[in-house]
Amino acid sequence: MQDFRGKVAVVTGAASGIGRALADAFAQVGMSVVLADIEPAALEHAARAVDALGVPSLAVRTDVSQAAEVKRLAERALDAFGAVHVVCNNAGVAISGPAWTHTLADWQWVLGVNLWGVIHGVRVFTPILLAQNVPAHIVNTASMSGLTCVPNMAIYGASKHAVVALSETLHHDLAAHGAPVKVSVVCPGFVDTRIRDSARNRPAELCDTAPPAPRSAEVDALARRLLASGLTPAHVADAVLDAIRAERLYVFPDPQLKRRARARMDDILADRSPRPSGPEGLPTPSSA
Repeated sequence: MQDFRGKVAVVTGAASGIGRALADAFAQVGMSVVLADIEPAALEHAARAVDALGVPSLAVRTDVSQAAEVKRLAERALDAFGAVHVVCNNAGVAISGPAWTHTLADWQWVLGVNLWGVIHGVRVFTPILLAQNVPAHIVNTASMSGLTCVPNMAIYGASKHAVVALSETLHHDLAAHGAPVKVSVVCPGFVDTRIRDSARNRPAELCDTAPPAPRSAEVDALARRLLASGLTPAHVADAVLDAIRAERLYVFPDPQLKRRARARMDDILADRSPRPSGPEGLPTPSSA
């Protein structure tokens, strides 16, 4: 897709972080933007910022873990604008700790948002984009944790590996059908977002969480410094726009991090135990 002006973008997780930056970036190139998020106040604030850029917007409170709500999001977008051309399945949350310590509620919460949110977006929006039979693009936010594995990030990593696999397969399926719909999967490393505070949006019914694993003040401070010193969300959004223009599947906002994926593949091909790909106990990614 080369021409964005007058087109329509739908972005989940649009009230903060990468999602907010994507909404702003699409508005700046002349697209109408449908913003979806679970935080009503922050969502309305983000929509007003998009309006201020001179393009129409629509804010739809959406819990992406719920299929009916994603279906309603699509209906609201079509009712308002008549078409959708770019869909960003971006909403994400994170939790950390040893793999065996997480409760069932921990798994349900993170997989519900990070994986099922993308599944619902693909199931609902892909038929709409195909029926339009015009150039369109699906963007799924994964992570470097979708290509590598780090300690203490079992649920997050599992969700992001699945998003990469889903995106790659969707790419193949659409290409086999000669569809004008393309796919990108975004694999950022550290990004300056509120990913560590994503529990603010955790549903009460899924709050049966395990006690947090002991973490030193030094490790916690390091995590916050790494996020704060990471890429800006705007940098990631610019990389996504470039990928849409180039119809590129893999999006690496920080290309230097490709070496982590290469190191993991080297370990696999050499039949040796994997080496950690990031600071011990800390996530390498951020998508919220």
